[in-house]
Amino acid sequence: MKRAVKILATGHVLPRQEVLSKDLDKQLGLPQGKLEAVGGVSKRYFAAKDEYAAKLAAAAAKQALDAAGLTLADIDCLVATSATMDQGMPSNAALIHAEMGFSEFAIPAFDINASCLGFLAALDSLTWMMTAGAYKRILLVAADLASCGLNWNHLESSAIFGDGAAAAILSSENTQGSQILASSLRTYSEGAHFCEILAGGSRFHPSRIDQEFAPLTKFHMDGKKVFKLASQHMPDFTAKLLKDAGKSLQDIDWFVPHQASQLALHHLTKRLNVNPEKVVNIFANYGNQVAASLPTALDIAIKDGRIQRGHTLMLIGTGAGLSIGGVVLEY
Repeated sequence: MKRAVKILATGHVLPRQEVLSKDLDKQLGLPQGKLEAVGGVSKRYFAAKDEYAAKLAAAAAKQALDAAGLTLADIDCLVATSATMDQGMPSNAALIHAEMGFSEFAIPAFDINASCLGFLAALDSLTWMMTAGAYKRILLVAADLASCGLNWNHLESSAIFGDGAAAAILSSENTQGSQILASSLRTYSEGAHFCEILAGGSRFHPSRIDQEFAPLTKFHMDGKKVFKLASQHMPDFTAKLLKDAGKSLQDIDWFVPHQASQLALHHLTKRLNVNPEKVVNIFANYGNQVAASLPTALDIAIKDGRIQRGHTLMLIGTGAGLSIGGVVLEY
């Protein structure tokens, strides 16, 4: 299971617009404190109309490149791990490729979409390719704009979200002890319709349906069913992941979870008997940024000095599908 791959550098960016829950309460005609009480988010960031996923992704990627002291010429593969698309075609990765000016290098660019777990799915799959020698340095980028698909008539599934972008550079050279110890991704498709946006593909294309299209573009979530299914499988999933890594919970220096919801973060801490001080929790000030959530939390904890080289990390989360994913690594 071990792979000598290093997270060389990270970065994250936010849209310009900071949105406070108390201001949203006013806009929506809700009692003061309602949104924060329902969602656990005091503020988040929403993209303006001139801010699109590829643009935010390119800015996050530039930040990661600068942190690593690298240029575009040093990257040999670009992978977008976003859950939301800028457009139906081409891939977000191709659009980011163009936004960043990779054209003269013609490096491969493609998407790995596993909903909120895109970043973990990419770590799981691409590090094997790096170990095999296919790539030396890969730029992973996740940028998601959840705000445009929110249904504010359903606060449970709208009060928790925000927009953002994050990036990470993986390297198989000069790893100096950094390595992936174990990784896993499981999908329990009885939950395939617990979190979904029906529009966006061919099945519910406007030319193929006999119903109003606009409602199909909104995000829907049955939070109770998601929570129940995830809770059912998370303990066994985590135990197996730790066993594969040859580690115990006490060996983990930092838990970096997908910022799904405040309830999910509290449950993870309680169910696994983890010290809350070892959990990177940015949810209250960012919300759930879909696939960008986990790498954003990772970058923040690296930048503020909590995560240091030599620390053992567990990256873990859930996503639509319903999927559970995790990676144990030595940073």
